[in-house]
Amino acid sequence: MPCGLVASSDSKTSDPMATVVLAEQAVAKLNDLIVTHSLPATTRARVRASLEPLATFPLVGSKLVGRWQGFRFILGPWPWMLLIYDYDDVKDEVGVVTIQDARSAHAATSQR
Repeated sequence: MPCGLVASSDSKTSDPMATVVLAEQAVAKLNDLIVTHSLPATTRARVRASLEPLATFPLVGSKLVGRWQGFRFILGPWPWMLLIYDYDDVKDEVGVVTIQDARSAHAATSQR
């Protein structure tokens, strides 16, 4: 599942940090959003910055319900961008599974 490393443990620090990885689907969704929403060239860097706190605080995101139960989300660099992830406490790994537009009727945060 891992496609890209966002943040990981730094052997020079005494505080362990979770590894944050993006699934291929999350990368594909981000690429689609960049095109369909005409997002700026800095989008990937902005998303990376939004994900960085998860390395230190992997449970900071709000829990999702329904078919997304077991997943959490944080907002991306824009308030409409959902970064959906799960946390494996055994591996100490945050896996970003998808990136969505919260305004969509199919978004993980929409109630049905």
